[in-house]
Amino acid sequence: MPDNTGGTASSLEKGGRIEQLERWILELARKWEYVRPIYKPYVEGLENLPADGRFLLVGNHTATASTEILLVPYEVHRQIGHKVRPLTDRHFGRIKGLHADVLEAAGAIIGTPDGTRELMRANEPILVFPGGAREISKGKDELYTLLWGDRAGFARLAVENNYPIVTAAVVGGDDVYKILTTRHGWWGRLNKAVASLTGARQDMTIQLMRGIGPTLLPRPQRLYARFSEPIDTTKPQGVSSEDWVAKVREMAKSSLEADLADLQRIRSTDPFRHLTPWAWRSAVMPPAG
Repeated sequence: MPDNTGGTASSLEKGGRIEQLERWILELARKWEYVRPIYKPYVEGLENLPADGRFLLVGNHTATASTEILLVPYEVHRQIGHKVRPLTDRHFGRIKGLHADVLEAAGAIIGTPDGTRELMRANEPILVFPGGAREISKGKDELYTLLWGDRAGFARLAVENNYPIVTAAVVGGDDVYKILTTRHGWWGRLNKAVASLTGARQDMTIQLMRGIGPTLLPRPQRLYARFSEPIDTTKPQGVSSEDWVAKVREMAKSSLEADLADLQRIRSTDPFRHLTPWAWRSAVMPPAG
């Protein structure tokens, strides 16, 4: 008779690790609450979040992906008390060890249609970045640009499940490092050639960049975010499913692009955009909600 105690022990050990990581994440969130007033993230539109948590957040990735990955779920949870479930790129499904445990502890799942449907049936708030990893590896000529290609899966699932969409625009992450190269220049072509030889992803360009001076120390940047009013995805009568999916996708994309442009304008006039301590009192603040 086979001995399955090893597998059971391993599962219990993994479960214990994830529970511990969940506690650490919650503790970090509580500590961030104390320092949040110092960094003053500029956040608009929290009043637009449906209180029941039943909505799909559609966001933009920046070159410093951790900014939006941390900021958006934190602000949503702070406002309505629901834990956001991020959808990750399918390639992250190959990640093992601590990184995989951290993703699971944070509530992330691989962004498959079936997995997303399950979350929607449970009426959970979901976060998706249609640009995926390609949007993280943007060139200096693609800052705050949506790189969705022809991806429409998020819109199709939202329509299928009558799930409202709230766009979540974040500005600041593309300014943490100064990106020096482009996707289609000589550096991008070199990256693509190396990827072809090694079997790596050809749409992921490792850009050259710098932080403070010639170093890789990140440049301090204030973050700016805006949550849109919910987009109703209920299909009208007389409209084909494919046409309505395309319409919903375009509405989400247009909303996100407009908010990104507006937040960049706000940032350009903000004396506190580089987190300069003496400009703290002069920081541009969002309108009272």
